[in-house]
Amino acid sequence: MLRFPIGAFIRSLRGGGIVSTPPRIALTGTPGTGKSTVARLLSASRYDVISIEELAAEAGALDEIDKTDNARPVDIELLLKYLEESWKSPPEEPVIIDGHLSHYLPTDAVVVLRCEPEILRTRLEQRNYSETKIIGNVEWEILGGAWNEKERNSPWMEFNTTENSVEEVVDDILNWISDGFKPMSPEAVIDWVG
Repeated sequence: MLRFPIGAFIRSLRGGGIVSTPPRIALTGTPGTGKSTVARLLSASRYDVISIEELAAEAGALDEIDKTDNARPVDIELLLKYLEESWKSPPEEPVIIDGHLSHYLPTDAVVVLRCEPEILRTRLEQRNYSETKIIGNVEWEILGGAWNEKERNSPWMEFNTTENSVEEVVDDILNWISDGFKPMSPEAVIDWVG
C-alpha cells in the first residue's frame, strides 16, 4: 500500500486536483475515549494541537462554568464566525483540534474516537464524574453521537480505543492521514447496540 511521508498531506479536491497544504483535523469523541492522550502523542509526531476550549477562549465563545456539569459551554456559532476570518489561510503545520465538539468546525478531516460503553463508564467513574454526567456521556457514545451530528462531506474515520493501546490508535490515525484520508469513511461504523 502506498503511504505518504507524515509531512506530505495530499488530498483530492471535489472537482479534481491536488491540495498539498497542511490539514486541520478534528479529534472528537465522547469524553473518556482518549482524545487528549491521543492528541499528546500526535503532538510528539509534529502536529500542532489546540483544544476547542483554547479556540473558544480566543474567540470569546467560552461561557462560564455550568454548575450542573462543571463544564464551560462553547458558543459554536460565535466560534464558527471567528474561524471564518482566522482560518482563511491554511495552517503552516498540520493541526489537530482536540475536543468533543471539534467535529462542528470547518476541518479537512475528522477522527472519531470510540470506546465500548461499559469501559467508558469505568473511565468516567475514575474521573469522578457525577452519575448524571456519566449516563449522558455513555448514552451519547451508544448512539454514536458525533456520527449523528455529521454535517460535512470531509473524511471521517472511527478508531476504537476500548482495547487498543494509545500507541496503536495513534499509529492507525497516522496511517490514515498518510494514506490521504482513505478510506473517506469506515466501511462499517462501530455499533454498540447491534
